[in-house]
Amino acid sequence: MSKFVLLNARIFAGGTDLTSASNQVELGCEVEDKDVTTFADGGWKASIGGLASTTISASGFWEAGDGKVDGEMWTAVNGREPIPWTVCPDTAAVGELAYLTHGLTTSYAIGDAVGEAMPWEGEAAGSNLLVRGTVLHPPGVARTTDGDGDEVQVGALSADQKLVAVLHVLSVAGSTPSLTVEVESSADNTFTSPTTQASFSAASGAGSQVVTVDGPVTDTYWRVTWDITGSNPSFLFVVAVGVA
Repeated sequence: MSKFVLLNARIFAGGTDLTSASNQVELGCEVEDKDVTTFADGGWKASIGGLASTTISASGFWEAGDGKVDGEMWTAVNGREPIPWTVCPDTAAVGELAYLTHGLTTSYAIGDAVGEAMPWEGEAAGSNLLVRGTVLHPPGVARTTDGDGDEVQVGALSADQKLVAVLHVLSVAGSTPSLTVEVESSADNTFTSPTTQASFSAASGAGSQVVTVDGPVTDTYWRVTWDITGSNPSFLFVVAVGVA
């Protein structure tokens, strides 16, 4: 990806698409510098990596209602439980770059002076790895029947690696709807003999989940599949994966 102006970023937190309510998002990660300098280092400082940490901050214009920023952030900050975050710098099409993590919402602020557009600001502290990955299912395609996603060459997993997959269910319609998403791998892009690597729990409402696949896995192509049941069901959801 070449240099570009940040215009089409997509932001997903829990079961909410924050894109239309946001005009700023920042991700950060760092590793503690632990000093292990000894007399044998010849006067040069020696360091090893300590604890790693991730930070997420986003802000924009406040909205309330089902699937809006106020509901998601209010629930997250009061629930004191980490939720999945996925940030895509430039669209959330299949194969596009995505950064994903599990973040504990640490602050949520709203309000400004009279006459100003109602703002919001939120921050989260990563409670797991910040993973650089790719989108396997886009958010804007409504699914009403069983199906398979497009194949993406994510790569193989060594014995000390794992695949992290995040599911954001953004909207649900119908009577007694249920969505079950699985992650599959294949040696090539034909998926003639795919292997089911992981399954998300069945979802009947908006929300989010994280699953991991431990290596080694020699397959290099990955995709999602989904099973949908219910009366006139319809789901909007996004899935992103990354190798950690």
